[in-house]
Amino acid sequence: MCLGISVLGLAQAPPAVAPVAPQAMPPAAAPQAAVSLEQAIQLALAHSPLLQAAATQVPQSLAQETTASLRPNPVLAWDALYQPIFNPSLFNRNYLNNAAEYDANLSYTIERGHKRQARMAAAREVTALTRSQVDDARRGVEFNVAQQFVAALLAKSMRAFAQQDLASWQNTVAVSQSQYAAGAVSEGDLDTVKLQTLQFQTAEASDQLGLEQALSTLRQQMGFSAVPANYAVAGDLAYQPVSADLAALQALAVKERPDLMAARQGVIAAEGQLKLAQANGKRDLTVTGGYTHAAGISSAAALFSIEVPIFDRNQGEIARTAAAVTQAQDLAQAANQQVLTDVATAFEAVQQGSRVVQLYTSGYRSEARQALTIRQYSYSRGASSLLDLLDAERTYRATETGYRQALAAYMLAVEQLKEAVGTRTLP
Repeated sequence: MCLGISVLGLAQAPPAVAPVAPQAMPPAAAPQAAVSLEQAIQLALAHSPLLQAAATQVPQSLAQETTASLRPNPVLAWDALYQPIFNPSLFNRNYLNNAAEYDANLSYTIERGHKRQARMAAAREVTALTRSQVDDARRGVEFNVAQQFVAALLAKSMRAFAQQDLASWQNTVAVSQSQYAAGAVSEGDLDTVKLQTLQFQTAEASDQLGLEQALSTLRQQMGFSAVPANYAVAGDLAYQPVSADLAALQALAVKERPDLMAARQGVIAAEGQLKLAQANGKRDLTVTGGYTHAAGISSAAALFSIEVPIFDRNQGEIARTAAAVTQAQDLAQAANQQVLTDVATAFEAVQQGSRVVQLYTSGYRSEARQALTIRQYSYSRGASSLLDLLDAERTYRATETGYRQALAAYMLAVEQLKEAVGTRTLP
């Protein structure tokens, strides 16, 4: 049974007319675009504004690396002292050479304790942390798209089944009308059959609405400009068993999960901040070279200055960053435990979903279909009551609906397992 419906636009040929003037051909309807799951994920990654906003944190962090690598600027100071501003008559070469004073100094701060190297290392570690956080945001986008794509596949399957079921019931209505004309069924039974058609039509309309809503939500995640409004989802609900064992999946998740990598990188970044705080506790040396002209004599000077760390040795920031390292280590340990729990929970959901799907495929679907076929045949021959037919129809519809929902739940559990492991390719 084909659950997908492909719509191809057909160009309409214009009617034959006398060649009076050139006639424009009506534009052909564009084919309906079909998007696969992987295509939907790639479109979402390329067009998600939230993900793009998160990705801008990486160049911001790279700019911080540039800032951290900058060296102190030298300081140039110049002064002219004892200028006879209020006695202009004294402005002569003799006074300016012998009475006025001129000084020029060039100072440079020498950073001690390897501050610059510590700043650069800390900035690089923050960039690595930011990249892992962006990767984790990308993982969330992938799962959200996959979740909505599975919902669209379920809505597509339910709409196709509702159309098929409605067509089958309309055949039953036609049979009932023939039996009524032959006097084999009462008018009340015929009215009951006709009224039952309303449920099938309502279900078909509801499933059509559900499909449109699912496609609209999925299109929002992919980007409205990425796909046309009349696009469709490619593929159908399908059961693909997962053969990997729990231990292998957990080992892979410990290596692949970007949020766990971010937590580990957070420990490294915290340790870098501690090293930077310790380096900042070392006081810098300022070296000054000066030139002075006073009393007709030119002289040079060399000055050295350094702060004496008697009270402030940056001990408060050192203590704070040391505590932050412990905090980051605890968070990394909690993240590792959360990853293992997520994989175990998702793996169990996959196993349970697989068992439910296999229950339906073990014979319940075929039995429900066979029971309905028998009731339809018996009813058309007058050997079965209308109530028996309605009961078989409800059972068949409930079985097929449950099967499709079980397939969707299983596919969603597989996508959740991929998110828990941190990779789109399971071993």
